[in-house]
Amino acid sequence: MQLRYHYRVYPTSGQREALARAFGCARVVFNDGLRARQTAHEAGEPYLSDGDLSKRVITEAKRTPERAWLGEVSSVVLQQALADLNVAYRNFFASLSGERKGCKVAPPRFRSRKDHRQAIRFTRNARFKVLDNGRLRLPKIGDLAVRWSRTLPADPSSVTVIKDAAGRYFASFVVQTSDEPLPPAESEVGIDLGLTHFAVMSDGTKITAPKFLRRAARKLRRLQQDLSRKKRGSNNRAKAVVKVARAHARVADTRRDWQHKLSTQVIRDSQAVYVEDLCVVGLGRTRLAKSVHDAGWASFVGMLEYKAARYGRTFARVDRFFPSTRRCSECGRINDKLPLTVRSWECSCGAAHDRDVNAAINVLAAGRADNSNDRGAQVRPPAMVAPRGEAVIHPDAACSTRSVEGISVF
Repeated sequence: MQLRYHYRVYPTSGQREALARAFGCARVVFNDGLRARQTAHEAGEPYLSDGDLSKRVITEAKRTPERAWLGEVSSVVLQQALADLNVAYRNFFASLSGERKGCKVAPPRFRSRKDHRQAIRFTRNARFKVLDNGRLRLPKIGDLAVRWSRTLPADPSSVTVIKDAAGRYFASFVVQTSDEPLPPAESEVGIDLGLTHFAVMSDGTKITAPKFLRRAARKLRRLQQDLSRKKRGSNNRAKAVVKVARAHARVADTRRDWQHKLSTQVIRDSQAVYVEDLCVVGLGRTRLAKSVHDAGWASFVGMLEYKAARYGRTFARVDRFFPSTRRCSECGRINDKLPLTVRSWECSCGAAHDRDVNAAINVLAAGRADNSNDRGAQVRPPAMVAPRGEAVIHPDAACSTRSVEGISVF
C-alpha cells in the first residue's frame, strides 16, 4: 500500500527564492504543453504524444532565449509538470468515453501565478535524499530543515514540496508500506452520520459534531471584513489574504486531526465497519451546505476505508437509498416517512426506537448481509427511491440523495 507522509519544512530566504523559481518553471511548462495541444487541436492536427510534447516544451524550449531560464531548475520538476498534464488529459478522455465513473471531468486549465497553492514533485531520478542530520536535500534548492513528527517506514519513492495559501511549506513523501494487521476484535459497528451528532454507533454511542467552522465563524467574519476594506493590489491586502488563509488552515487542520483520532479509534475497536454511502455532492447544494461541508463526512469515511485496508479490518458502504431510518430494526417493517423533527418513534410491533441508533443498527445489519452473501442473492428488500422533497434538493441538482439522519437546522 502506498501512503503519504506529510512534514513541515522551513526553507531559508534563499531556498524560498529557489522554490519560487521552481514553482514558476513548472507552471510555465504545464501551460506551454496545454497551449501546444490546444493549438494542434484547433488546427486539426493529430494529438501530440507525450514524448513529442516533452521534446517541444522542455528540450527545444531550453535552447531558445525566451525559455533558457528553464535550465535553472531540476529537469525532473519540469517532466513531472508535464506528467500531471498528461494524467489530466487521460482522465478527461476517460470521462468522455464513460470509462471513468462519477461526475464528468473537465479538460485541464491553465495554471495561474496568482494561485495561492503551489507544488512541485521530485522522483528518485532527481536523486533527492534525506540526510543523516535530518535535512532534505533537493537538487538546485539545497538542504531543507524538516520537522520530523515521526520516522518514515521505508525509503520514499517521491517527494512533493507544497506551499499552501497560508505561506507554509510541506514535504509530502510517497512510501510503499506493507499491511500491519491488528489483533482480531470481537465487535462490529454500523455508523450513521449526521449533523447534530457527527456519528451514531450501532451500540448506542453518540459522538457530538465538533462544528469547527461554526466555532471559528466570528473570527473568520472579522478577518473577511478587514480584507474587504483593503485596496486591491496593495501590500496590506496581501497580508490580509494570508491572515484569512491561516485562519481557514487552522480550522482544516483541527478537523483533520480530530477525524484521524476518531477513525483510528473506530478501526482499532471494531473488526468490521459499515457506513452509509452519502451523496455529499448533492447535500452540498442544499440549504444545509455549510454544515455539511463543516462536518467533513467524505474525508472521515475515506480515512476509515484506507485504515481498514491497512490494518486488516472489513469496511463496506451501505446503499444510500437503503431506508435505514424508517426500517424497524426489530421486525423489519418499513414505516412511513419520518420528519426530521421526529427523533424517536414507536413501531407497530411495540418496539421503541431512537431515530439515529435505529438507523445505525440497520446499517450494521445491511452491511453484514452484503458482506456475508458470497453468491450474490438478494438478501434484503431492494433499494427504494427517496421522496422528492425529502432531501430539500434544488431542482437543478445533478445528484439525487436522501435525507441525512440527525440534521438540525442552523
